[in-house]
Amino acid sequence: MKIEFDEKRPIYLQIMKAIKQEIATANLKKGDKLPSVREMAEILKVNPNTVQRAYQELEREQITYTQRGMGTFITNDVQKLKSLKKEMAIELVTFFVNEIKNLGFKTEEIIEIVKESLEREVK
Repeated sequence: MKIEFDEKRPIYLQIMKAIKQEIATANLKKGDKLPSVREMAEILKVNPNTVQRAYQELEREQITYTQRGMGTFITNDVQKLKSLKKEMAIELVTFFVNEIKNLGFKTEEIIEIVKESLEREVK
C-alpha cells in the first residue's frame, strides 16, 4: 500500500481511507490480516501512533477487529463491507454533484452528462 499524503488532512484519516479503498476494491477481503502497527508505519513512513489511531478508528467503525497477540483483521461481516463500499460511492457521487452544480449545471444536464459518459464506457 502506497499513499501520497495530503498535508491538508490528518494522516490517520488518509490511512483509514486507503484501507477502506483496499477493502472496497477487494484487495483486502473479509478476515484478511492487516500489517502490524509497526510494519504499516514503516511501509508508510509515518509515526506508529498515527497508524494506531487509524486502526483504532477502523475498529470503532467495526471495519476491523483486533485479536490480542494475533493482530488486526478485516471484519467478517459481509453486510458491513457492502455498506462500506456503498457509503464510499455515495461520498464520491455527492462530491461530484456538488462540484458540477458549482459549475452551473442543472440536474437534467448532470444526468445527461453522466448518461453520455456511461454510454461511451460501454462502447
